[in-house]
Amino acid sequence: MVAAPPFILIGNAENRRVTLFQEALARQGLPPATVVPWVDFLAHPRVLADLPDTEALVRIDSAGESWEVEKALLRLGYPDTGAAGCTAISPPHLDMLGYDHGRILCPRQHHLGFLRALSELEALFAAHPRWWVLQSPASIAELFDKRLTSRRYAALGVPVPEPLEGVTDAESLRERMREQDCREVFVKLSCGSSASCLAIYRRGRARDTLVTTIEQAETGWYNSLRVRRLDDTARMDEVLGFLLREGSQVERAIPKARLGGDFFDCRVLMVRGEPAFTVVRQSRHPITNLHLGGWRGDLDELRAAAPANEWEAAMESCRAVARAHDCLHVGIDLMFEDFFTGHRVLEANAFGDLLPNLRRDGLTVYEWEIREALRLYSTP
Repeated sequence: MVAAPPFILIGNAENRRVTLFQEALARQGLPPATVVPWVDFLAHPRVLADLPDTEALVRIDSAGESWEVEKALLRLGYPDTGAAGCTAISPPHLDMLGYDHGRILCPRQHHLGFLRALSELEALFAAHPRWWVLQSPASIAELFDKRLTSRRYAALGVPVPEPLEGVTDAESLRERMREQDCREVFVKLSCGSSASCLAIYRRGRARDTLVTTIEQAETGWYNSLRVRRLDDTARMDEVLGFLLREGSQVERAIPKARLGGDFFDCRVLMVRGEPAFTVVRQSRHPITNLHLGGWRGDLDELRAAAPANEWEAAMESCRAVARAHDCLHVGIDLMFEDFFTGHRVLEANAFGDLLPNLRRDGLTVYEWEIREALRLYSTP
């Protein structure tokens, strides 16, 4: 029997993602992973490069939820902001800032820094051919570009919400909506996650409205845990202008099927190309994220409501999305259309596997992924 290789884990050491993964290793009788903190790697890439090139499984986890890592990525992305035409903050100015909970600080600049970090990882992995990298940096970069993935999935025949092209500001958005007879759109920061930097714009007969997760204060833009509704044109245009300047995916809003009268969609976690875990996210409004007032719905209720052929078609779409990326796991946001007449893949997530308190065949999500990673390693 092939001995299990050790894990190398690139993540934020203090984050629950890392601690839960280490606990999952321990429960399976495996040694703890060697943790390379993002903050250390970004300051000194040699901390990873100098690890021995011996058999190992490498897991890359989220760089989020750390102010020190956020600052490091902003510094790294600053040289690329001129060409991107986005808001920017210089390293000296950044050094004067303290942590401000919920503040949205130059998201495109942050993303540009993350892309540089992924490129560094790609080069480093090429010099360590005995490492089995469970998510390629190139695939992670793809998954953080909603504009790219939406078009790629559509080309594969996967149903996605139709994008609106050529939108640069609020007025061009309204123009495209009129041209395409579109009443409602989602405007999503193309590199965002967890419903941060999101707005739903609706053209009304008497007045347009905007539902959003962000708000503006004297010190800047902030993510809010309260979904807000605006109907003042100037305020709406400020939100839309900010999102579009930072680079957003704009797509037609598709009416969702309901469960018990509530909106819902699903997070389908694909592991080794197959649906492993499904979470029903239910809400009284179209934004279903659990931290924004949504709750976990009943999967058995959904399976009973969804026609078998529609469910299987949706799972086939999820398989096609998973095959498009060189990743052990991909978290897919999936919706069913009104009255279960179809489905759409809304987006896919590189780090969409933080699903605590779920079990399948007695295994947690991380335990399942560890088992499948070891099976992949041992497969001839």
